[in-house]
Amino acid sequence: MHGIYILAENENGLILVDMHAAHERITYEKLKLAWKLQDVNAQVLLVPITITVSENEAEQTEQHLELFEKLGFEISRTGLEALAIRQVPTLLADSDIAKLIRDVLADLSQFGTSSRLQEHELEILATSACHNSVRANRHLTINEMNNLLRDMEKTERSNQCNHGRPTWIELELKELDNLFLRGR
Repeated sequence: MHGIYILAENENGLILVDMHAAHERITYEKLKLAWKLQDVNAQVLLVPITITVSENEAEQTEQHLELFEKLGFEISRTGLEALAIRQVPTLLADSDIAKLIRDVLADLSQFGTSSRLQEHELEILATSACHNSVRANRHLTINEMNNLLRDMEKTERSNQCNHGRPTWIELELKELDNLFLRGR
């Protein structure tokens, strides 16, 4: 309906689905699972990002290469105080990578560990899910609508999007009858 809503019938009555909000939740949960399983898609950069860091930070990078690789980064030391970032997680492709790496290195220098990526992962995943979900005025085929509804059935918290908005509401047959003054 109007390229925004899906109208569906169930045993109780009518289901109204906000297709963007529903698809956003489905996408978000899939991204969270991929991130958790470290099945992170990475993007090789056409032009590496080079950043200047302290000698200590460059050494920290070399000591934690495995951590960066698990997260989808390919980083190498190119000088005493220089790093080249050749690959980034696809989810972070639009982020300020140099700042993120510097922040993680600062944590590694100070604490020996960094939770900065983990702290921001849900925010990053939510933004990515929103940007990668169907938009208003995209007319889905019957098959696409059915697939979306089936995906909703097997997705955790499919009743609300990442921003807390409801993804669907149900109008029971009794409520519909009351709207049309049936049975009076």
